[in-house]
Amino acid sequence: MKKIFLLLFMILFVACAPLTQTEVTGNVDLNNLQPLPTPVGHEAIPLRVAVAAVISPEGTVQSYSALLAYLEDKLNRPVELVQRRTYLEVNDLIEHGEVDVAFVCTSAYVEGHDTFGMELLVAPLVNGATTYNSVLIVSSSSKAKRISDLRGTVFAFTDPISLSGRVYPTYLVHQLGFTPEEYFARTFFTYSHDEAIRAVASGMADGAAVDSLVYEFAVTRDPDLAKKTKVIHRSPDFGIPPVVISPLARPQVKSDLQSLLLEMANDPDAQDALASIGVQSFVIIEDSAYDSVRELINIIPIPNSP
Repeated sequence: MKKIFLLLFMILFVACAPLTQTEVTGNVDLNNLQPLPTPVGHEAIPLRVAVAAVISPEGTVQSYSALLAYLEDKLNRPVELVQRRTYLEVNDLIEHGEVDVAFVCTSAYVEGHDTFGMELLVAPLVNGATTYNSVLIVSSSSKAKRISDLRGTVFAFTDPISLSGRVYPTYLVHQLGFTPEEYFARTFFTYSHDEAIRAVASGMADGAAVDSLVYEFAVTRDPDLAKKTKVIHRSPDFGIPPVVISPLARPQVKSDLQSLLLEMANDPDAQDALASIGVQSFVIIEDSAYDSVRELINIIPIPNSP
């Protein structure tokens, strides 16, 4: 028993004894901490970036490859492109934290923000503005001059919740007292704006409504599309499709991404990446920029499941 007591006393004595002081050299700046290097044998967790199918999957890869490579280089971590067929499928990924950041459609942002708290990160600045339009297009040989001239024709929508490609043209038909099913002979979805443009150019559809930015970008890249299509109507301005982040994302990830995107306009290495997606720079945008979209969706509801 005495041996046990003596052993416990020695342990307590050592634990309470003052530590030998060691000289510390250098200063630690808690405001300038650097990330720890990835341990050998461990790969960095990829940044998962979703791009909604505003343009076709092939077009998305072509347009966004330079931007994703830029992010990968600056963040020093792998970047993965994630694509889905519909806007709501991308929203589902954002809601459950399966992607970190996403380029989404305007109405997809409104739906995601109001449903599960999708957060704005930045917005693209294009031609000095953070707005865009829905443009109604027809064949260059068409005699149609307005939506009322397209009754009984074949019409191409883009995505079921696309503001420019489904909600706005449906609103135009609604103003005439009809549903799309009543008004058009047939409608179909292309699930991307560039495919809707091609549908009109090829004669597969008599008309379509598409994102004005995509249309202008497409006809610049492919002059043949400019020769075969024309715009007969332009909507009022709407808040531009933004870059968003999951509400589950860590604050540091959000801060790092936002800072990087905002600084791209000042980085010579970023100019090719910006040009490849037709953007001048990224800027901060407020949620109120999308209030007019909410008003339209109150009249023309969008589906809430993929």
